[in-house]
Amino acid sequence: MDIVAKLKERARRAPKTIVLPEGEDHRIVEAALQAAKEGIANPIVLGEVRELPGINVEWIDPERSDKLAKYGQSLFELRKHKGMELETAKQTIRDCLYFGTMMVKLGDADGLVAGANHATSETLRPALQIVKGAPGIKTVSSFFLMVVPYCQCSSEGVFLFADSGMNPDPTSEQLADIAIVSAETAKLVIEDPEPRIAMLSFSSKGSAKHARVDKVVEATRIAKEKRPDLLIDGELQVDAALAPEVAARKCPGSPVEGRANVLIFPDLDAGNIAYKLVQRMANAQAIGPILQGLDKPINDLSRGCTVEDIVCAIAITVVQAQGAA
Repeated sequence: MDIVAKLKERARRAPKTIVLPEGEDHRIVEAALQAAKEGIANPIVLGEVRELPGINVEWIDPERSDKLAKYGQSLFELRKHKGMELETAKQTIRDCLYFGTMMVKLGDADGLVAGANHATSETLRPALQIVKGAPGIKTVSSFFLMVVPYCQCSSEGVFLFADSGMNPDPTSEQLADIAIVSAETAKLVIEDPEPRIAMLSFSSKGSAKHARVDKVVEATRIAKEKRPDLLIDGELQVDAALAPEVAARKCPGSPVEGRANVLIFPDLDAGNIAYKLVQRMANAQAIGPILQGLDKPINDLSRGCTVEDIVCAIAITVVQAQGAA
């Protein structure tokens, strides 16, 4: 059973309520119908209520919801210290992204999936304002779940790439945060109890000298200090991270041993280029970007997403919600 089938099967064991704010997009509607039919979630679609044949999917029109006033008041309470006025909150909450995010905040939904018609910044803004970061995590980041067929670097060919969609130039402290939360994501999403995390660079163990290398070295030190239980190493070139025979030469004694399945990129240039290269040149499946580090699961979609991409994101969001329960 491949990783996507496993995620769907896990979601079916305890389906969660997932809100989809972009009801005007036919892909969102089709994905909601498919997720309900497959039993992986109880979808709620936001937008003008429509009658659809087949599986019954709940629709909510924020403009006509009896919770609109409550949600507006809640947004005001959360944001008044930032200068938001009540009337502004009442208008803002009519936006489906804000309305859906407040549903998650107040427990009327377990997670949210959006981004088919919105940029990542638009999806993330209400998430950061309303749901905010998980306790102990200062850096919200994203990951791609990469499924690489016929991969010689892994028996299952499943990797977690982070951050490949959000933070342009993370500091050492932020990279350490990303590494730690990515390890927990790997435990939850790919069910690896002992993920191997590689802090990537163009240098392996001092083979090059540069401020960019220093950043990764310091990030590795911070992550190890915070979580000495994790199998984490850096700075590593990607061949030292993925090929045991190269690791034996470049970094003998590394706890990763050239068998990393969680790759932490030094900046968004590297992360974004890497996932797209692997996706296109290795015919890999790239699932994401999925957000991590938030207090409750809210996930982003590529605006070029397919219906199946959305269903996969829904399944992952359900699994994240199960882990948070």
